[in-house]
Amino acid sequence: MDERQTQLANWAAATLALPEGETRLTTVSGDASFRRYFRLKLTSRTVIAVDAPPEHEDNPRFVKVAQLMREAGVCVPEIIAADLAQGFLLLSDLGDELYLPALLQSQESGTSDVAEHLYGLAITALVQLQQGVDKERLDPYDRNQLRTEMALFDEWFCRGLMELELDAGEMAVIEQAYDFLEEAALAQTQVAVHRDYHSRNLMVLDGKSETMTGPGVIDFQDAVSGAYTYDLVSMLRDCYIRWPVEQVEQWALVYLREATAANVLVDITPATLMRDFDLMGLQRHFKVLGIFSRLSLRDNKTGYLADIPLVIRYFLEVADKYPEMAEFVAWFRQRVLPVATDKLNLDRECEQ
Repeated sequence: MDERQTQLANWAAATLALPEGETRLTTVSGDASFRRYFRLKLTSRTVIAVDAPPEHEDNPRFVKVAQLMREAGVCVPEIIAADLAQGFLLLSDLGDELYLPALLQSQESGTSDVAEHLYGLAITALVQLQQGVDKERLDPYDRNQLRTEMALFDEWFCRGLMELELDAGEMAVIEQAYDFLEEAALAQTQVAVHRDYHSRNLMVLDGKSETMTGPGVIDFQDAVSGAYTYDLVSMLRDCYIRWPVEQVEQWALVYLREATAANVLVDITPATLMRDFDLMGLQRHFKVLGIFSRLSLRDNKTGYLADIPLVIRYFLEVADKYPEMAEFVAWFRQRVLPVATDKLNLDRECEQ
C-alpha cells in the first residue's frame, strides 16, 4: 500500500474500533478526480473507504450535498464517518453494479425491458432530486461557470489535443456560440443539478437499500443550482452509450410528465423541453470535449479519448438543427473535423 492508503487503513481501523491488522482495503475504483475508493469487509457488512486529498477535493461540500440528497430521499451513500482535515471518509456500500454494463447488455441483446426499467427509476429519482433538494443551498451554475466550462473546448480540445492555433476571427465564431448557449441555459427553469448524472454514476441497487428505491447515485459533490435539463441530457445523451433519437425523446417526455406532476416544471411544452434539452446538451458537450482532452493530456488518463467521437457525433447532430449554431458548425466541419478525424479515427459519418 502507498502512504495515503496506509494512513486511510489505520484511520478506518481506529474509527471502527477494529482489531489491529484486521483492516484490509481492496481497491474499488478511481475516477476522473483525485478520489480513490476502497472496500473494507467487516463481520456483517462492507463499507467504502475514500481517499480524497483535501488539497484537491472539497470534502465539506461532499458531506453537505450527501446530506441534502439523502434528506430529499435520493439514494446516495450514507456518511458513516469523516475526517475532513485528512480527506478520509467512510461510506455505506452501494455495491459494484453500475448502470452502464446493464444498459449495454440490454442494448446488445435487443431487449428493452431492462433499459426501460432502469431509466424509469433514474427519471423518477431525478425528479425527486429536483423537487426535494433546496437549490438555494447550492452554488449557482452562473454565467461565469458556464463560460469557464465551455472555454475548456478551445483551450484543451482545439489548442491542446488538436494542436490548432486559433486566430481572433475563429475565437469570435466560437465565443458567439458560447454566448448563445450561455443565454439559453440561464433562461431555463433553475433547479438542483447533480451535474454528472449518467450511467457511470448511477448504480443498480438490487435490494441493497431497505429504505430507498434505486438508482444509487454517486459522484454528486459538484451539485449546483442550474438548468432543469442539465441532468436529463447528461443521462439520455450519455457520453458512454447511445440510444436512438426517438427513444431519447420518449424518455425525455416521460420526465416532462413526472416533473410537471411534481410541480418542478410549470407550463413547459414538449417543444420547449426538447429545445432546452438540445441547447443544454451542446453546452455540456463543449465542456466534455475539453475535459476528456484535459484528462488525457494533463492527467495521462487516455482512455477518455475513445469516448470523444460519440460526443462529437451528438454535438453535430444537434447543432445542425439550430440556425444560431450554423456559423460555428461550418467552421468546425472545415477547420477542426478533418484534424479530429485523423487523430481520433472518427467514423466518417461525422464528416457528412
